[in-house]
Amino acid sequence: MKQKKRIVIALGGNALGNTLTEQMLAVKSTSKAIVDLLQEGCEVIVAHGNGPQVGMINHAMAALSREDRSQTNTPLSVCVAMSQAYIGYDLQNALREEMYNRDIFDIPVATMVTQVRVDPEDPAFACPAKPIGHFMTKEQAGFAAEKYGYVVKEDAGRGYRRVVASPLPQEIIEIGAIHTLVESGQLVIACGGGGIPVIRKGNHLTGASAVIDKDFASELLAEDLNADYLIILTAVEKVALHFGKPNETWLDDLDTEHAKKYIAAHHFAAGSMLPKVQAAVKFAESKPGRTALITLLEKARDGILGKTGTHIHLP
Repeated sequence: MKQKKRIVIALGGNALGNTLTEQMLAVKSTSKAIVDLLQEGCEVIVAHGNGPQVGMINHAMAALSREDRSQTNTPLSVCVAMSQAYIGYDLQNALREEMYNRDIFDIPVATMVTQVRVDPEDPAFACPAKPIGHFMTKEQAGFAAEKYGYVVKEDAGRGYRRVVASPLPQEIIEIGAIHTLVESGQLVIACGGGGIPVIRKGNHLTGASAVIDKDFASELLAEDLNADYLIILTAVEKVALHFGKPNETWLDDLDTEHAKKYIAAHHFAAGSMLPKVQAAVKFAESKPGRTALITLLEKARDGILGKTGTHIHLP
């Protein structure tokens, strides 16, 4: 019997929506694309972002502490945990429903609340730069900085936002449990929002005021699970050079050596395509035969079949 291809999928924000209502609709179409891969004979593990959701939760928790002085402000790590469960709840139910609609009844779905260890000496902690949450006036930003210890920065004339560190993932704490679930045939949702950032102090794990890039966390998950493919889903069908310019060039095939040259030449925007290409290169270089694919959600099936997307691999 031919062994199934093991695939880790990293879902971007466009696959999840920005509000409660949008998310419930978005996960239905997202689930169709994922179940398409199951029907192609793939074994799928799902990771996802949480940008809008964790910002919304953080804002709500801050509002609660303002209204009820007995409530302390909720740590960002706890907000990430909340977002994992909230997104997982909608996503796993949508996946189960879509599988049942296609008469697939033998694949259980489970969401794993996942902690990811980060290094307290990571340079990102010295220079927080990842914006989260809502825009604030100067007065609101000053209050948040004084009351909650937030680092706030002005954002391109649109107001002020909280910024946090985005350290690199070092270890997926629950990887043993995730591996067991995957090996038992379950469709696992893990590393939501890049994982709950934690720092190890002896035997104790403490939450960090940070967010982990979901592409890098997904890459580590794919390595740890010995996946064949890492699929990073985004808002474009392929990676481009000179994106949005008259000489824009779409890439079907990209080896890691050329990818690193393009990264050095600043072809990819930070906070957008850059971390996706960096994660793809890291995965492709981690073991011969591994391939990363960057494409649209609705093109994932065609991408695996080699019909579209940008495939990143060793030279």
